[in-house]
Amino acid sequence: MRVRTLELRLLAAAIAVLWAAAAAVVLVGYRPGGPLDLVVGVAAVIPLVVALAAIAWPPVVRGSGAFAGVVWLGLGAVLILVPSVVEIVSRLAARGTQTLLPSLEAVYPWLLAMGATTTLTGIGVARRSLGPGAPRRLRVAVAAAVSIALVAATGLAFGAAAVGNELALADRPAASSRFGPTGPGDPPPCAAGLGVGPYAQLTLRIGVDADGRPAGTVDLAGARAGKDLRWSASVVGDRTIGTYGAARVGTEAWTLRPGSGWTSAAPADLDGATVDANAVAVALPASVRTVAEDRGIEFVEGARARHCRVGLDGETLVDAFPQAGWLIGPATPVERWRGEIDFWIFGDGQVGRIEAFANGTAGDLRAGALQGTLHVLMTATDRQVPVTLSPPA
Repeated sequence: MRVRTLELRLLAAAIAVLWAAAAAVVLVGYRPGGPLDLVVGVAAVIPLVVALAAIAWPPVVRGSGAFAGVVWLGLGAVLILVPSVVEIVSRLAARGTQTLLPSLEAVYPWLLAMGATTTLTGIGVARRSLGPGAPRRLRVAVAAAVSIALVAATGLAFGAAAVGNELALADRPAASSRFGPTGPGDPPPCAAGLGVGPYAQLTLRIGVDADGRPAGTVDLAGARAGKDLRWSASVVGDRTIGTYGAARVGTEAWTLRPGSGWTSAAPADLDGATVDANAVAVALPASVRTVAEDRGIEFVEGARARHCRVGLDGETLVDAFPQAGWLIGPATPVERWRGEIDFWIFGDGQVGRIEAFANGTAGDLRAGALQGTLHVLMTATDRQVPVTLSPPA
């Protein structure tokens, strides 16, 4: 019994660490500018307190089957919390959407993790208050009651703070945002007509992992004016290191590759280099968006945006962002990779942000690797601000 108690305390400690990480991220990184920013961060600490109670009063049960069930419940909480914490860290760190509860699809993983955590705490509280000799039915009833009460209290406290803060932001729109309109009114639905701005300040970050270890990155920055474009990209990977670039002004075009200066190119060769326009045309045609998952309205740097998600394969992702080809070898079977693409539609009906990933068999991505993963983050801002592009020197 002592060994089981120690094991359950260690499992509860792992859950507490993950809740602590989530609370720290919200406390430090959640700053959309609402009146309850700090209150939301404090409310995020409540699940940590619940998890700490499971360490003090571990959910010890009799019988090997019941013990295995409790362990699997704890492991389930860990498996849900790990990607959820990573997702919110990446979102806030990238200065992206600041909305914590945009839709039920975004909330339910946290509810499942909270339910598992409060169940473990409820079992421990029931054993502590009733004693190990109490009838099993009574202990189960008390544990269930404690778990339900804790989930309700925690969910209401955090939900009320987060939703109240976001409603306050809705009534107090930002004066302006580089991502799009900040006035009232919801952005178009996911399946509506979709466009790109006449202009755009572009950023693109592409990363490739092999068995979870980085295998290369692309950092691109530039601008687009209609079909004219100019950008440069710093590439660091297993296959190449250097600076790439593309420029098209009127009827002239140029490309830049490591070890050489700007060289002339056919303008048609840069049709896929428009970044945002190419991504929308290739990965988000109307036929694909009819089945898009609507994940709700979010704020991105003060601008209201509709967050949508659809599935895609690796080949489509690479065609949408051909710059990924600098990192992926020709024998990597990206056509068999599977993933998702998230896109944000703003009040002007244009896409200003895209996040996507796909993974599958690594192929020749790196010797000995089994799985490869491609991550993409793109922003297109200041889409109504005219920009003049000049040819490379």
